[in-house]
Amino acid sequence: MRFNRFFILFFFALFAVSCGSKKKVITTKKEGVIAESSENNRIEGVKPLGGAPKLPPVNPRLYTVEDYIRDFAAVAMEEMRLYNIPASITLAQGILESGGGKGDLTMRSNNHFGIKCHDWKGAQVYHDDDARGECFRKYKDARYSYRDHSLFLTERKRYASLFDLDKDDYKGWARGLRKAGYATDRKYPDKLISLIERYKLYKFDADVLKRPSPSYTYTPEEPESVTYRVKKGDTLYAIAKKHNTTVEDLQRFNNLRDTNIKVGQMLVIISPE
Repeated sequence: MRFNRFFILFFFALFAVSCGSKKKVITTKKEGVIAESSENNRIEGVKPLGGAPKLPPVNPRLYTVEDYIRDFAAVAMEEMRLYNIPASITLAQGILESGGGKGDLTMRSNNHFGIKCHDWKGAQVYHDDDARGECFRKYKDARYSYRDHSLFLTERKRYASLFDLDKDDYKGWARGLRKAGYATDRKYPDKLISLIERYKLYKFDADVLKRPSPSYTYTPEEPESVTYRVKKGDTLYAIAKKHNTTVEDLQRFNNLRDTNIKVGQMLVIISPE
């Protein structure tokens, strides 16, 4: 009897230990699934990014284009050194595509170039763009968005001819990007060139190439005032992007306290187009 009791107690103890070990294995598997590896690790693997991460502005309404340039010029210059994409072009695209760093998509995803998911296996967000609820890549740090932008251009054959241009030929790059299909907006090259010359972004190319910075006189066109009726699916960011203006200007000219708009609402739009 004593032997039988001992045997039964030993069997239950062994069963309990076995169950406990199985739980640990399951936990390990779950942790492996939750860990964010995917594309962000692939991007980090090209060159580890040290220093403080670049995150969305704390107060977007007070964040200016000059603030954006201050925050991301060094990042664009580093990408130019590594991938031969003019820093001026990268910065101008970042400003335009991200709404100066404070567009809705950028604030939610750290995606500064509007790069859609395609074959992306990393984190994702959904945003209304050409169609409703399109899939866009999401990054834990805006610098990975810049790195992914460099990889996006260097790894696709349709952009290969751009790398035959002079490294500071921002006008050639601006026109070539649209020709290669980066954007469908026929005014996309003019918008990039306008930003580069207005904010003297070409000086960052000169710094990387250790050349004297060229000097241009920026002469903006007379702004044109138009009205726009809000349609179903419109967002203030999408309207600003379409008309080459900013969310901040739309809010100022229309006395909007936030980004909420409604179908049928008339907006005054002042842009250089």
